[in-house]
Amino acid sequence: MKKIGVKTNPRLHNLISLLKTTSRENEAKIWREIAIRLESSRRNYAEVNLSKIDRYAQNGETIIVPGKVLGSGVLSQSVKVAALNFSQAATSKIRDAKGQCLSIEQLLADNPKGSGVRILR
Repeated sequence: MKKIGVKTNPRLHNLISLLKTTSRENEAKIWREIAIRLESSRRNYAEVNLSKIDRYAQNGETIIVPGKVLGSGVLSQSVKVAALNFSQAATSKIRDAKGQCLSIEQLLADNPKGSGVRILR
């Protein structure tokens, strides 16, 4: 019988602990919030289309998605997007718009204080 709530993906398990540690060390509540969202069931992970990112993000802004970014829609501005996963279409459209695709680990290393980051879900 499998335990409920135990993550078997080693990358995800390490990411959650890294988020919690960084949150404590830098007093950055945003990383704790992302860790809590990633600890929940995979069914509850965010799936955000590019059209939603385009609607809510401003040019040059940093967006974090605690889940997957999907390629539906058009991205008309240059934004940094960090997520757990990206679809191939989303990756190519973000790069075509002169934006950046980052893993959450990369964003955490670049910005341990979590300043100027917006969560989309």
